[in-house]
Amino acid sequence: MPKLTVKEIQVKSILTKSRLPEADYVINPYIGCQHSCKYCYARFMKRFTHHKEPWGEFVDVKLNAAAILEKEINKAKPGLILLSSVTDPYHPLERRYKLTREILKILLKHQFPISILTKSDLALRDTDLLKQFKHCEVGFSFMSFNPRYSKDFEPLASPPERRLAAMQTLKQNKISTYAFIGPIFPHITNLSEMFPTFKKLKASYVFCENLNHKAGNWQEVFRIIKTRYPLLTKDYQSIFLEKNNYWDRVESGIKELSKQYNLKARVYFHH
Repeated sequence: MPKLTVKEIQVKSILTKSRLPEADYVINPYIGCQHSCKYCYARFMKRFTHHKEPWGEFVDVKLNAAAILEKEINKAKPGLILLSSVTDPYHPLERRYKLTREILKILLKHQFPISILTKSDLALRDTDLLKQFKHCEVGFSFMSFNPRYSKDFEPLASPPERRLAAMQTLKQNKISTYAFIGPIFPHITNLSEMFPTFKKLKASYVFCENLNHKAGNWQEVFRIIKTRYPLLTKDYQSIFLEKNNYWDRVESGIKELSKQYNLKARVYFHH
């Protein structure tokens, strides 16, 4: 496993206005992410942080995040806060630093509505706080339920079965959950398997996003495809590098599954 460079930093701001359609604000307690997902679009952050380490091999810990939020939250207009957009609020370092937990304590005092997106069952640690929010939803991200694919593409994320179990536990605690199917990998992501599972787990809705190969991740993703799944090589070149209607057909399939299982689906595709 590659060595992780951890740097403790002080920041001047933590609550950021969101450009995402589903949130008013975002909070990213960390810069970088220990999950080291090979497909992650957030690697573009290196342009601004000037890290030379590969994505997944560095994390900056915003030590004063909670203290700064305590000041900023008093001036903020009410709105939905997403944790997080370019990191995972529950990646492994959160066990040590507990930044996300301290942030949640502040947001709870002010009862700001929150939405969490993670690949980790560490979210269960904060069940005591989450169930006290008037509006709280926790989403879990999946590119596949197959642990083989997960190990290849998202090596330090919680195994898919643990994420599914966490969804079930949160729902039992009357905390709203949703699923994020993404990125969708051709011939790897099994949508027909996922929709009935999320329906059974009573997810409120499903987000679907395809693999955005223009996010600086294509070289690493294609290297894994060629070495681990060589039979998919030609299809991946055709789907991602040539003009075709592949994602239109996938989107149509999602709409059919959404109707079949009476499960709301929101599609965010990069064509």
